[in-house]
Amino acid sequence: MRVRQSLTAVIVAALTVPLLPAPAAHAAATGVRINEVESSGGSPGDWVELTNTGTTAVRLAGWVVKDNDDAHQYVIGGGVSLAPGAYLAVDVEGAFGLGSADSVRLYEPGGILADSYTWSSHASSTYGRCPNGTGSFVTTSAATKGTANACPPPPPAAWPGGSAVANADASNAFGENLSGLSYESASVVWAVRNGAGTLYRLTPNGTTWQKAATYTLRYANGSGDPDAEGVVVTPDGIMVVTERDNAKSGTSLQKILRYNPSGSTVNASAEWNLTADLPGTAANSGLEAIAWVPDTALVAAGFRDERTGGAYTPSSYAGHGTGLYLVGAEATGTVYAYALNLAGTAYTRVAAFPTGLAAVMDLEYEPSTGRLWAACDDTCSGRSTTLTINAQGTFAPTATYNRPSGMSNYNNEGLAFSPACSGGTKQVLWADDSNDNGHALRSGTLSC
Repeated sequence: MRVRQSLTAVIVAALTVPLLPAPAAHAAATGVRINEVESSGGSPGDWVELTNTGTTAVRLAGWVVKDNDDAHQYVIGGGVSLAPGAYLAVDVEGAFGLGSADSVRLYEPGGILADSYTWSSHASSTYGRCPNGTGSFVTTSAATKGTANACPPPPPAAWPGGSAVANADASNAFGENLSGLSYESASVVWAVRNGAGTLYRLTPNGTTWQKAATYTLRYANGSGDPDAEGVVVTPDGIMVVTERDNAKSGTSLQKILRYNPSGSTVNASAEWNLTADLPGTAANSGLEAIAWVPDTALVAAGFRDERTGGAYTPSSYAGHGTGLYLVGAEATGTVYAYALNLAGTAYTRVAAFPTGLAAVMDLEYEPSTGRLWAACDDTCSGRSTTLTINAQGTFAPTATYNRPSGMSNYNNEGLAFSPACSGGTKQVLWADDSNDNGHALRSGTLSC
């Protein structure tokens, strides 16, 4: 247990609150709640995260955070306001330290107990509400100071489709490094290979898929070898996400590239370099996945803009087209949502959220259900999670699925669903980066 420090000058001496037993956590009339607690090994020390579950901003001047000792309190200063759906991390370490068996209590001005949480030992990561702001406290998958909680995914369920999986390519048709997949239609699939950077247009040949066209990828200036990891067909064009330039393989270069395929070698018609906006990572552990979600679906579901703290308003992002681009990071399992200026190179991050997976290798948005699928490779035993927009306006895990029982634990880095159902199912394609047993494409079914 840490040695607790004495109260500093931040104490408002006139505020006195009697010591009360910590009741079950409950919401204040304002909607401000304790959302996450770091009691050991935080940065820069112990902290308590608050969130606003209400519909209006709340001024927090004079609110008090305490542990289980009334002599230990941190008073929030003037000028601090918490918008609906926003997060505020309060660094309490300068006033007191949180113990392995302790409590956090939140008081409104005047001594009104707003919320509380008690624990008996340090969490391996942090304690956080799942879902954010409204759920019970659980041990999170990772500390997420000032952002949405990394809620652990639900226990895995059986794959929601057929158990059988079949090879969907000719023997050694692609070799290793086949990665992202995206259906353009029931009869056209686009795929990318990450070494060397290649884009394929695939068409069916009986029960398998074959190369109808092959394009060598280059950056907009005609140079380099983009390490193509994910692909998505959108109204804006064919978008490819990369984590590095294979010509400089030791340096992270996380970009979204747009292609209008023609000829055998194709330069990007536009590119957006996201590297500076993303957490630093090893060159081979960056962006792996990309999906596109239409604005109409985001607005209808109440998606929240973390930049503004309010509802996502498409008109705030001039020139971004009709949807947002979601990219998935291999190293952290986190997804980042961006509005891209389609006429230039500018972009704006609108939100970020964890998937509950240790790594994200592909993303697939399912328009018919509003679900975002996040897929992991053999690192996670081939599991996938589905995420939908929750009451707080963020994508949150709703289910976790095992791979089909008829498929071995392959190094699958691509996942795509056919756009239409037939006989109550739709086709699923997986891309195996390792070309196990001489096959890089496999097919199965997903129940409609």
